[in-house]
Amino acid sequence: MANKAIRANLKLKIRAGQANPAPPVGSTLGQYGVNMMDFINPFNEQTKDLQGAEVTVHIVIYEDRTLDFRVVGSPTDNRIRDALKIDKGSGRPNSEKIAKKLSQADLTKIAEAKAIDMNTDNIESVKRMVAGTARSMGVEVES
Repeated sequence: MANKAIRANLKLKIRAGQANPAPPVGSTLGQYGVNMMDFINPFNEQTKDLQGAEVTVHIVIYEDRTLDFRVVGSPTDNRIRDALKIDKGSGRPNSEKIAKKLSQADLTKIAEAKAIDMNTDNIESVKRMVAGTARSMGVEVES
């Protein structure tokens, strides 16, 4: 990609395979004068296998109204909530813990899925990051 002048860097959470011209996609891209179908069709095609999962997408909009995007998997906290089948983490994670604990098997599974989005190949490092996110939600990790 040639060095184009960047107009905006955006980060949106969208359900995989379900982007459409309605907000937040349409209103966000529209304000930059971008043809939203240049994003919607490729995004839906690229994420159709993840159908319905909430993913984060990083969009770079250039001055010439073109764009590039990169899909990042589901946020770590979503994966932890899904694994434990809970709606939310603790409002006071230091003093109030969630009744369920994250097993080592779940921790490894989440870390392996997140490793794709991380800048390391060391699964132990990713597991520590996931465990830290769990602790910040009031979820204890089995040792």
